[in-house]
Amino acid sequence: MTSLPVTQARSKLYQLLDEAAASHEPIQITGKRSNAVLICEEDWRSIQESLFLTSIPGMRESIRKGMAEPLSKASTKPGW
Repeated sequence: MTSLPVTQARSKLYQLLDEAAASHEPIQITGKRSNAVLICEEDWRSIQESLFLTSIPGMRESIRKGMAEPLSKASTKPGW
């Protein structure tokens, strides 16, 4: 993870936004009072969705079961 001081980050904020979006790598910004991490919006939304899905009882197990199933054995009908 790239790390840089807040004064440097401030002067090249647009470049850092482009870098975070293109690389999907977080950028740590350090300051005297606290630190922060810059990530692109797409990655932030993915994290939020993952947290939501894994908070649903039984969802984690269902995802693991689905990932272990070979594609050839997957149903072609949704079953709803």
